[in-house]
Order: sequence, then structure tokens, then C-alpha cells
Amino acid sequence: MSEALTIQLRDGARELALELDEQQVTQLMEFLAVLQKWNKVYNLTSVRDPQEMLTHHLLDSLAAVKPLQRYLASLPHGQRERLLDVGSGGGLPGVVFAICCPQLDVSCVDTVAKKAAFINQAAATLRLPNLHGLHARVETLTQKFDVVSCRAFASLVDFTHWSRDTLAEHGIWFAMKGKRPDEEMAALGHDVDVFHVEQLQVPALDADRCIVWMRPVA
Repeated sequence: MSEALTIQLRDGARELALELDEQQVTQLMEFLAVLQKWNKVYNLTSVRDPQEMLTHHLLDSLAAVKPLQRYLASLPHGQRERLLDVGSGGGLPGVVFAICCPQLDVSCVDTVAKKAAFINQAAATLRLPNLHGLHARVETLTQKFDVVSCRAFASLVDFTHWSRDTLAEHGIWFAMKGKRPDEEMAALGHDVDVFHVEQLQVPALDADRCIVWMRPVA
């Protein structure tokens, strides 16, 4: 990957108030290279241009890291928190979360075997012991997670319905969306509480982005 892209990554991280060390910057750029390489064979993403991959995938995912870190910092310290990224595809945002939040154990689940295999290959290549690829339907998983995330995966109704049984006690949903999804939120049942909608500003990307924070209601 070019030095110009690395500089843009550093600038974007600084704009997002992210404190990334040299190893994390290297891992993010390595991830971009691995994603581009595997994409030629496995069609992990429709975005092909490295510059667009940086803005539409890496920086877009990085914009959600600070809000996630703030939430993790609010949890009582103890055992390592676990995050499930649903419909992760090429590992976005799951791989980015695993790089930027090394204290977090990240599992990326996808129904497509080659995409789960890519996650495990990325974990080995980037030396990320806290990253795992799972080939399964999310509704068949028995593990429990503190955070269940998705990025442009499905409607909020489907996302929360399919993944509800994977939430640990006091677990929350973290859905990355484009424009504020008012209609999707209105369609949620009384058993889901939207407790915050957080607007995001992605460096070098003029597009609406937000996080919908949700939790189950007993």
C-alpha cells in the first residue's frame, strides 16, 4: 500500500481522536492489502479501488471505534468483553475493532464459508489472537456476547430478532447505519429499547453515518 494512503489513514485517525500506535497503523494497512488481495478471488466487497477501500471501509469503520471504546470503558472491569460482528463479510468493522481494541475478543460471523475463512486468515496474517471467523447463521450460535454489532447488515428488526439469543446479560446492540433509520426504529417492537442514536462524521467521506444503540427489554 502506498505511503499516501498511510498518511491519509493517520490523518483520519487523528481527526477521529483515535490514539493508534505504529503497530495498529501497520495492521490496518496490512488488512487493507489482504482485503484487496482476497477480494480478487472471493469478491468480499464491491469496492475495488484502494483509495475507496480506505475511505468507505477503513475510515468508515474507524469512525465507530471511539464510541465503542467509550462504552467498553463504562463497563465494570473483569473478564475480557466479547463482541460479535454479524454479517461481517470482509471483516468490517470486526477486524478494525479487533485491531483498535486489543482488550476486546471479536468474533465475525457470516453465512458464507469463504468470508469466515478470510477472517481467520486475516487473524493469522495480522497476528490477532483476539479475532475469530465463524461460519454459521447468527441465530444458531450458543455463545453469549457483551456487544453485538453490524454494519449495513439488515433491518434493525431482523438484526435484533436474529441475534437476540447471542446477547449476554446486560448486553447491547451496536448497529452502524447510514442516514438515521427512523422508519426502522419505529418498526421495532416494545422488547427493544433504542437508548441512543449517535451521529458519526467520517473523514474524507461526505455521507450520513450513525450508530443505533439498542438493548433488549424483558
